[in-house]
Amino acid sequence: MGSTILAKVVRGDTLESVHRGHLVVMDGSGEVIHSLGEPDLVTYFRSAAKPFQALPMIVSGAAEYFGFTDDEIAMACASHSGEPFHVEVVARMLGKIGCTEGDLKCGTHLPFNEAEANRLLRSGERPNPLQNNCSGKHTGMLAFAKHIGADPKTYDAVDNPIQRQILKTVSAFAELPVGEVRIGVDGCAVPNFALPLAAMARCFANLINPAARFGEDVKKACRRIVAAMSGNPRLIGGTERLDTMIMDATPGELISKVGAEGVWLAAVLPCDNFPSGLAIALKIEDGDDRRGRPVAAVEVLRQLDVLPEDALREISPMTIKKRRGDLVGRVEASFRLNG
Repeated sequence: MGSTILAKVVRGDTLESVHRGHLVVMDGSGEVIHSLGEPDLVTYFRSAAKPFQALPMIVSGAAEYFGFTDDEIAMACASHSGEPFHVEVVARMLGKIGCTEGDLKCGTHLPFNEAEANRLLRSGERPNPLQNNCSGKHTGMLAFAKHIGADPKTYDAVDNPIQRQILKTVSAFAELPVGEVRIGVDGCAVPNFALPLAAMARCFANLINPAARFGEDVKKACRRIVAAMSGNPRLIGGTERLDTMIMDATPGELISKVGAEGVWLAAVLPCDNFPSGLAIALKIEDGDDRRGRPVAAVEVLRQLDVLPEDALREISPMTIKKRRGDLVGRVEASFRLNG
């Protein structure tokens, strides 16, 4: 079938570029109700996997043992923008588990938040691991390792017991055998998972509507993650980040989670219109995170009547301006959901 054009870049009245991709929407029972492109495309989950990397830590009892609060659970699921309030929460988590930033194996990069990045550059400061967008996830992994007696110095290794348990969790929620989940290394150095786009959506469907077969401990952990994410939008992303903007526009109604290379997952919580909820998986084929992904993601939610009609108009359609700030074009959605 191939990919579908999801967004068009128009300068003046002329089509300049397109962003192709793949999209799956399923209900909370796992039935596909809309799809575009190839729903069985195998690609990496990237940071959209974070709720499932945090979940076995909660199930193990580590979150309760270390006294993690909901905002700290949210940070374990976050791709944050390195703003001071993000750094403060991660530092607090590290203190609770008796670790320091030197124990984190996520590496460093400039904060995603432009103002904070510029502040560091002006001051000559180097970024630190706490500002890494994955520092909360890594702190959760350290907590998991320490709680179950796994080696915290190798928590990033694919054969560490916590990484093996995370793989089993992804497999269970995707409803795929472990052997069918391909393993690669994420940008932050821990294992990541390649699986069909529809299986990613199924993960989120099971997260918001877990079946009895998962057991009460797992179901309770799912509820905690969903509540932590939906209740702390600015921690999941940050100022001017897509996840935060979407969840702020739909308070308490959904969870949103981006992943690198044009990946976006969302789950609409059970409601009158969607009694079992909805799960959405999106992959922009060229890996674009700044134009194709936000425009398509907002349009999906708009077409599903999840977003208020006038919400997030600054994102979709997205304006293109010349250097002096005048409007010269737009990035607009170019698809209709099918059945």
